[in-house]
Amino acid sequence: MSFGKNLQFLRHLRGNMTQEDLAEKMGVSRQTVSKWELDAASPEMDKAVELCGLFHCSMDDLFRGGMVACGEEYTDLRVETVPAFCYIKYAVISADPEGDAIGRVRSIARSCGVEDPRVIGWDFPKVSQEQISVFHMHGYEAAWVLPEGVMPPGTEVHRQAAHRYAAIHVETPFENPFVTIPNAYKTLMEYMRVNGLEHTEKDVIPCFETDGETMDIYIACK
Repeated sequence: MSFGKNLQFLRHLRGNMTQEDLAEKMGVSRQTVSKWELDAASPEMDKAVELCGLFHCSMDDLFRGGMVACGEEYTDLRVETVPAFCYIKYAVISADPEGDAIGRVRSIARSCGVEDPRVIGWDFPKVSQEQISVFHMHGYEAAWVLPEGVMPPGTEVHRQAAHRYAAIHVETPFENPFVTIPNAYKTLMEYMRVNGLEHTEKDVIPCFETDGETMDIYIACK
C-alpha cells in the first residue's frame, strides 16, 4: 500500500479527521495534504517525523506498511463503556467450535424460556498443535449475557464490571469470514494504536464479538 493510502487510512482512524484538520495540525495547506494522499508529493523529513508522532506509527509503517483499508463493511469505529453484565460461558474444541459453542448456550437460554438471547464469543486458545494440524480442530468460547433476574440452574455465573472497549461494526462478516473478520480485528488494533489506547486482559473479557448476521467486535482498553 502507498504512503498516500496509509495516510488516508490513519486520518480515518482519528475520528474521521478531515484533510483540513490534518493540514492545520501540520501547518500546511489542505492542498498539500491532498497531494500527499494522492502520492503526488511526499512530506519533508520534519513533517514525516511529525506525522509519525501524531499517528503513533513508525516511519516504516507510514511509508512502506500495508495498513488495512476501511471498506464499506467496516463502520462505527468507537470507544464505548460496556455496562456491567452477568454471563455463563461454554467452551468447545471441535471442527466447528463456533457453531457448537453458540448452539450450546442458545440451548441453555431456550431451556430458561429465553428465545432470543444475547450471545457473544471469542477464540478459545487452549488447543494443541496436533488438534489443529492433524484433526483440523479449533477452540471457541461462547457466552450468554444474562437478562436481569435470570440465573440458569447448575451453571457457573460470571460477572463483569462496566468496562471501556474499543469497538468496530462489521456489516457483512460471513461473506468472506476468514478475511473480513481478521481484518476487522487488525483495523481495530490500528485504531487503538493511532489513538493511544492500550489493550488490557485484567479482570475483563479481553476481546469478544457479537453473534448475528452483522457483528460488532470489542477489544478491552485500559
